[in-house]
Amino acid sequence: MAESGIDISTRTTKHMDRFTQTRFDRVITLCDKVREICPEFPGAAAVNAHWSMPDPASEGATDETSYPAFRRTAEELESRIPFLIGELTLSTERRNVQ
Repeated sequence: MAESGIDISTRTTKHMDRFTQTRFDRVITLCDKVREICPEFPGAAAVNAHWSMPDPASEGATDETSYPAFRRTAEELESRIPFLIGELTLSTERRNVQ
């Protein structure tokens, strides 16, 4: 992430249980395994999407060997996120017009 100018050094992973009482407008899952085990959230999300991507951690036994897979995943996300932002912007504009 540092290569992309994003500092995540103080971020930590969080267990899904932490979010079971949180209402989300959108839920986007990335890997098929998570999609299968993702818990149901109260007041289901208005929009659910699944961006099927291979788990980069499964592509190598070490950081060095799995790094190219993480890079490919980051590039894929970088190509998809602008479309998501565009969709969110249009959705917000439509709500503001109504």
